[in-house]
Amino acid sequence: MPAFWFFLSIFLCLSYVSTAAEPVTCSGIVPMKYRYDKISIADFGGVGDGVTVNTKAFRAAIYRIQHLHRRGGTLLYIPPGVYLTESFNLTSHMTLYLARGAVIKATQDTKNWRLIAPLPSYGRGRERPGGRYVSFIHGDGVHDVVITGENGTIDGQGDVWWNMWRQRTLQFTRPNLIEFINSKNIIISNVIFQNSPFWNIHPVYSSNIVVRYVTILAPADSPNTDGIDPDSSSNVCIEDSYISTGDDLVAVKSGWDEYGIAYGHPSSDITIRRIRGSSPFSGVAIGSETSGGVENVFAEHINLHNVGVGIHIKTNIGRGGFIRNITVSNVFMEKARKGIKIAGDVGDHPDDKFNPNALPVVKGITLTDIWGIQVLQAGLIQGLKNSPFTGICLSNINLHGMTATTRTPPWKCSDVSGAAHLVSPIQCSELTSAQHTTSCSNY
Repeated sequence: MPAFWFFLSIFLCLSYVSTAAEPVTCSGIVPMKYRYDKISIADFGGVGDGVTVNTKAFRAAIYRIQHLHRRGGTLLYIPPGVYLTESFNLTSHMTLYLARGAVIKATQDTKNWRLIAPLPSYGRGRERPGGRYVSFIHGDGVHDVVITGENGTIDGQGDVWWNMWRQRTLQFTRPNLIEFINSKNIIISNVIFQNSPFWNIHPVYSSNIVVRYVTILAPADSPNTDGIDPDSSSNVCIEDSYISTGDDLVAVKSGWDEYGIAYGHPSSDITIRRIRGSSPFSGVAIGSETSGGVENVFAEHINLHNVGVGIHIKTNIGRGGFIRNITVSNVFMEKARKGIKIAGDVGDHPDDKFNPNALPVVKGITLTDIWGIQVLQAGLIQGLKNSPFTGICLSNINLHGMTATTRTPPWKCSDVSGAAHLVSPIQCSELTSAQHTTSCSNY
């Protein structure tokens, strides 16, 4: 057996042994609550025939939960069937429970889709100036909300929106599938999300968020169908999920250029663990909208295949803000265009009012125990001339070419400093060679 395959087998075996025991989890930040009060969408006239529009039923059921204030909250049960509906708002102290075989499916009536104001940290819609279409399932200022079940499906029927994007006929920014704004104590688990018009799960200005045991699916060519995007949010736990979409699987954000700088709400204390998936873009990403700052992000046990960039930390001039104390470890990737990319020239601007002198500060990035096969290029680390990236530490990284005998092109680096230990192909000269992995703690 060639040496590479021997060591890869050992790496995978050790990873399996480390996770075979009771898995480490961050999900305890929001305990799951039992709801003694239970109602069914059928009680409000819901019909799961895939034809009847159930908007009135959903809104009536949630109105009842909101106004009766049952002690401990209420569970809204969705029986097996296909429930077509327009967008609807959730309320506090509720569980949306999808039975096995239950599908909540968005209508494709884009002309009557409700508009809401742009997020203040973005200053406008992410795609188009002005407002934006409300998410399919929406929560604003809510707390103690659970979306769960027996792996039922929430289907955004996004193809009509994707085609509008491709044909450049969008008037406003497409709707997310799920969005929570100014909310806290949210659990999303054991549900399949598919065909989102835009981003799938978007908690923004929120805290204490758990996303666990979900499956997120969209075609590889579906535009901007990010999986999970924590945005100016804190205490977020993302675990044990499979994501295969047309854009980044997980992307941590915090606002866009001068609007994000002014709003000043960072994303912090985010754990990403045991995620599998594929994407033509990034596996785990920070940015590129990071103007409010991103810090204390920990990602581990990530398994990627058929990805554009395995680990992508991205920002740009005009962003300002900071990206610091980011740790990514125990990653395996197969078939990637680029293994690792940390770059200061990624992403567009909301308008021409951004300040080109607002430069991001990127420091304290630790990447360890990363293996890759069939990787076209190992990595690129490109800081900014007037704001070099510092404290970049690479340790035990092996990113191999398209075949066992193909050499991966060398790293490309500029305006960066840090250290490296046991990196193959050998790291760029800007990163000093460290003798011990503990040297990462110096950064």
